[in-house]
Amino acid sequence: MSDMICFPHLHLMLPHVVRSFSVFGVRITCYGIIIAAAMMAGIFLAVRLAGRTGQNPDMYFNFALIAIVMSVIGARAYYVAFSWDYYRVYPAEIINLRAGGLAIYGGVIAGVLTGLIYALVRHIRPFVLLDTAVPALVLGQGIGRWGNFFNREAFGGYTDFFTAMQLPVSAVNASDITRQLSENTVMVNGVECIQVHPTFLYESVWDLTVALILVLVLLHGKRRFDGEVFFLYLLLYGAGRFWIERLRTDQLLIPGTAIPVSMALSGVLVLIGLVSLVTGRMRKGRSRIRYRRRRS
Repeated sequence: MSDMICFPHLHLMLPHVVRSFSVFGVRITCYGIIIAAAMMAGIFLAVRLAGRTGQNPDMYFNFALIAIVMSVIGARAYYVAFSWDYYRVYPAEIINLRAGGLAIYGGVIAGVLTGLIYALVRHIRPFVLLDTAVPALVLGQGIGRWGNFFNREAFGGYTDFFTAMQLPVSAVNASDITRQLSENTVMVNGVECIQVHPTFLYESVWDLTVALILVLVLLHGKRRFDGEVFFLYLLLYGAGRFWIERLRTDQLLIPGTAIPVSMALSGVLVLIGLVSLVTGRMRKGRSRIRYRRRRS
């Protein structure tokens, strides 16, 4: 029963949600499958959007392959940097990705920097590339969050809201169980469980909504400057992540403070996105961006 996940108010009981399975003796994690699916979906969307906006789809396919590698490195580096008290004692664990420890903001930062460098090398307007890439990025983020579901991680504090999720105490990291959670455990079929906010679900729904908005703005919106879709991503994703992050129990903190680093970064991104959108629209007036279609 340690594999079960329940949503009591939705009357949904999942008795066997496995973390991994074996194929011909090779152990395959559900988290890995979800992340791979997120990457493929993101690449597919980026290539399609490039074609729809008159750009070279192959260029975006090549960029995506490079960006994925750099984003994984960035996500790991970000996590290690803000968990240094552990990794300075166990430095060999820094490269042990199978034990977990990827922070999405590190991946986003690395992906954006990779995009800027790639654009300069390939002589593409940087913000045109970012405008086209961020809908695919946030789509991948929305799908990838379901990896946390299979890993029983990235959940929030105690709640009795209708979306409440119940997880066996034995199935989660003890460090993620707050005092409030431990004081409000429930018994489900004889198994002690914590009842939490499914923050992975909140963020997944928000990310997929943002992806849809960005696609519509990119293809049909009256955009006035290069970078508008990118800055809208910073604003919308940052706002959602700021709210969701405050619910989580596994926050990475700014060293020497009790401030979650992702909340602080989300606030900064919201400000950057909002200021850039307002000033960009004021500067460009009412002109509309149009991509020149490539001739087939």
